[in-house]
Amino acid sequence: MGNKQVSQLQEMFEPAVNSLGFELWGVEYLSQGRHSTLRLYIESGDGITVDDCAAVSRQVSAILDVEDPITGEYSLEVSSPGLDRPLFSAEHYKAYQGETMQLRLFSAISGRRKFKGVLKCQSENSLTFEVDGESLDVPFDQIEKGRIVFD
Repeated sequence: MGNKQVSQLQEMFEPAVNSLGFELWGVEYLSQGRHSTLRLYIESGDGITVDDCAAVSRQVSAILDVEDPITGEYSLEVSSPGLDRPLFSAEHYKAYQGETMQLRLFSAISGRRKFKGVLKCQSENSLTFEVDGESLDVPFDQIEKGRIVFD
């Protein structure tokens, strides 16, 4: 499942998650053959409880039953993004400027696909990280996965 399909799922689920009083932080689809996982991260100013995750899971399951957007078998998981939260949008990155992040890129920049660095600034289409004492510009659309790292 590509980024476009995951974005469509996010758009499909967002109104239902919002109607329950939560923010849909992000959606991941981990394709692992017969054991694929659809994971939703939800956020709230009051924190997230197990009951909150269960309520969202019931609502999203109903949508999945009606819309049937995913072929094959998969498990649905709903959780809080936690402290080492995954970052999904440019707004997420901007909110955590100055923090240490771990990134995995779609293709190598300076010979590397994975690195850890501090987000220094953000332009319209790219992020600038300090990695090993040097500045590295990363086009936002090249980021496959990013998350906050606490040392």
